[in-house]
Amino acid sequence: MVPVKKEDLRKMVTQTTLETYEELTPELIRLIEETKHSEELTEAQKQDEISLHMMGYVKTCTNEIIIEVLAEILGLEE
Repeated sequence: MVPVKKEDLRKMVTQTTLETYEELTPELIRLIEETKHSEELTEAQKQDEISLHMMGYVKTCTNEIIIEVLAEILGLEE
């Protein structure tokens, strides 16, 4: 679908955002749980690692959203 109005594009981006975050959340949770239970890290290091996981998650989601929306608009295939 090629949006012809800003509102159509907004809906497309919103839907893609929801799908992407839902798809990638289990991996983030796994990483956070592994970090929380690591005996090799101090509490401060664990918090730093979790912050890095969160930043990576947001970056990955953002990239995927952009790619998916542009691919749909441009009619690109896998």
